[in-house]
Amino acid sequence: MAYNRKDYYYHKAKSENFAARSVFKLQEIDQRFKILKAGYKVLDLGAAPGSWSQYCSKKTGPGGRILGIDLEPIQLTLPNALFLTADLRTLDLEKAVQKILPPFDVILSDMAPKTTGIRITDQARSLELCELALDITNQYLKKGGSFVCKLFQGEDFESFRKKLAGSFKKVDILRPQSTRKESKEVFFVCLSFQI
Repeated sequence: MAYNRKDYYYHKAKSENFAARSVFKLQEIDQRFKILKAGYKVLDLGAAPGSWSQYCSKKTGPGGRILGIDLEPIQLTLPNALFLTADLRTLDLEKAVQKILPPFDVILSDMAPKTTGIRITDQARSLELCELALDITNQYLKKGGSFVCKLFQGEDFESFRKKLAGSFKKVDILRPQSTRKESKEVFFVCLSFQI
C-alpha cells in the first residue's frame, strides 16, 4: 500500500526548517522523557539527513556538542555539531569520539537497515543495528545518561528489552504519533545508565 510521503509532518518539518519529518519523533520523546538539556554532549547514530542533530543543537545550545555519524553524508552546518560519513562497523570510533570528548550525556540511534520487504530479514537487520548501538552506548555513555534506539518489532523484541533493562534503571517503549501507520518501528527510551 502506498503512503503519502508529503503528509502533515513532512510539511511541518519543511515549514520549521528541519531536514526531515523524523524530528517530531525525537521531539515527542524529549517532551515526554526530558532527555536533552543545555550543555549536553550527544552522539547521534544514523544521523542523516540531520533533523535529530538539528533538534539536539537547539536543545543543547552553544555549550552543547553533537557528533552525528551516518553512511550517508549530512549536508548541514550546525554551530555545535560535527558530522562524519562512515560505517560504524568499520569506523575507528575511539578516534572519532575524541573530536568531542566522551562520555556522552545522550546517545541516539535512529539507524535502520535498507529494507528488503521480507519482514523477518528486516527485523533481524534492525536488531543487529540496535545491538551495535548498545555496544557503543556501553562504551561511551556517562553514568546516569540516556539512550534512545529504534527497532523494527519482531521475535527478538523482548530479549533485547531485557538486555537494555540490565544496563538502565528505566526502559520505556514508545511509538511516536508521527510514526507512519504502516511502520513496524518502535523506540526504546532508556534512562539512567548504570555502568
